[in-house]
Amino acid sequence: MSLYDDAVLVLKGYEDQPELRQTYLDHLAAHPDGMWKACHAGHLTASALVIDPSRGQVLLTLHKKLRMWLQMGGHCEPQDTSLEAAALREATEESGIPGLTLLPGGPVTLDRHPIPAPCHWHLDVQYAALAPAGAAEAISDESLDLRWFAYDEVADVADESVVRLLAATRARL
Repeated sequence: MSLYDDAVLVLKGYEDQPELRQTYLDHLAAHPDGMWKACHAGHLTASALVIDPSRGQVLLTLHKKLRMWLQMGGHCEPQDTSLEAAALREATEESGIPGLTLLPGGPVTLDRHPIPAPCHWHLDVQYAALAPAGAAEAISDESLDLRWFAYDEVADVADESVVRLLAATRARL
């Protein structure tokens, strides 16, 4: 199965945010290249909130370009076989933590946000990744910093999309 086909299947099975889910499906139907950064009308991305429920904390990255505290994530790559694989790859690369596992049940939320030209939109499919016990993070070249935040600190440092992702993740836990 192609990454495109996987994305359509995942989105059709996602039961929350019906209007936004349909926006994603319509985008893919109109743009066969909608999985890739080269699609200037917008493209799907995959991300994961790295969480340690035993400590009540999430790991956020200070994004190098945006200078915002965000979950790990980014563009799909040709070697990604699924949205889950892309989200897990991005979370592992950006956190430096081996052994992350995605929270079962598929995507936690969807978030569509504008991006600078030449592209127009990121249609982010957001997962949650559980950190193994004793996980030690390592900053990648895509980050200015990595930091663990208590659940109640996230709203003070991150934007509303990260706060929504955390709330949905905690509800699923």
